[in-house]
Amino acid sequence: MSEHLDWWMDRYVEAWDSNDAEQIAALFDAEAVYDPQTAEGPWHGPAEIVAGWQGIGDTPGNWEFEWQPLVETDDIAVVTGRTAYLDPPASYRNLFVIHWHPDNGLCRDFTEWWIDEEPSG
Repeated sequence: MSEHLDWWMDRYVEAWDSNDAEQIAALFDAEAVYDPQTAEGPWHGPAEIVAGWQGIGDTPGNWEFEWQPLVETDDIAVVTGRTAYLDPPASYRNLFVIHWHPDNGLCRDFTEWWIDEEPSG
């Protein structure tokens, strides 16, 4: 994995854990689009991205996330992951498609998919 992707994903996880508006906005270009693949549609620009992200309401420290790159170029990264929520317990598989802005290296387009894992047993 590249230093760029590692740097960006570290900050993504930090922003997710803090829900801090400045940390979230710092990940994205001013014209960025974030598509969480919901019926409400994508979020446009940092203000909508921050509002949408904070509206999810994940509790800091109530989840664990692991990820690995699947595809990576100078323009795009595809990341697979797994999120495990602690209380109430739930587990999701994640797929992120991240398009980089060519001038500033920030995310210009982010699409995520997640699927609920069935409990084993």
